[in-house]
Amino acid sequence: MMITRNVLVGLLLAGSASLALVGGIAVSQTPPLQPVQWDNRRLDQLDRNVRRLERAVTQRNAQGQPVLVEPDPEVVALQGRVMQMDRRLQDMEQTVQRINNDLERSGFQLDESGRDNAALRERLSDADNRIRAIEDKLREPPPPPEPVSPTGNAVGDLAAARALTDPARGAPALEAVITNWPGTPQAREAGWRLGDLRRSGDDLPAAIQAYAGALNGWPTAPWAGEVTLKLAGALEAEDRTTQACGALGEFNRRYSATASQALKTIASQIRGRAGCT
Repeated sequence: MMITRNVLVGLLLAGSASLALVGGIAVSQTPPLQPVQWDNRRLDQLDRNVRRLERAVTQRNAQGQPVLVEPDPEVVALQGRVMQMDRRLQDMEQTVQRINNDLERSGFQLDESGRDNAALRERLSDADNRIRAIEDKLREPPPPPEPVSPTGNAVGDLAAARALTDPARGAPALEAVITNWPGTPQAREAGWRLGDLRRSGDDLPAAIQAYAGALNGWPTAPWAGEVTLKLAGALEAEDRTTQACGALGEFNRRYSATASQALKTIASQIRGRAGCT
């Protein structure tokens, strides 16, 4: 291989490679030179050295002994490490590129999953609200059937109920008058008549409730005094003496002045049994 003068000058300046001559002549690697000032004398010396190397190389080429340039083993090892690091760097770049692609696909999938989850939550919330509405309706007790008015007015319905002699039929008829015509005199009368039916059936609590309903507001009807005594008697029979005495007190204040002697006698008897003062 032919080496030009420029190559030789570069080798001398760098000092990073050694020349080995076939046949036993070799130029070994020298340590790097200290920085020097390149004046004319040093340049002339460098030029003379380059000329001697050229002559030596020319003689060896003419004798059939070419000059071989052997690279520095450290340089070769360093080049190998650089090539290995370059391959690893390329592998890492490809790996990072694959990871980026996977992350991008994962991001798209997460966005799509988020939209699907939001739609699913909305549907579940709507279904939950509908189920709650159905449950609320199921928990509500059904409205009781409205009693049928046989005559279409309170007076006629009360008369029809009073005409029924069978308590099993008369009690529902009286309850229908109370339900259909609340607040009317006929409803009040139906209430105390219903109390009489309950008391005759030995259902004192139901009788007390019916009498109290008829006397709500303490009406001035002709039957009010007598029904007050019936309420007091039922309370006394249930050992509710305090309430019985209270009812007797209302009788004395509201109805005693116009009551018959028979009702006053009944009031005195109930007062004695209840121990009212």
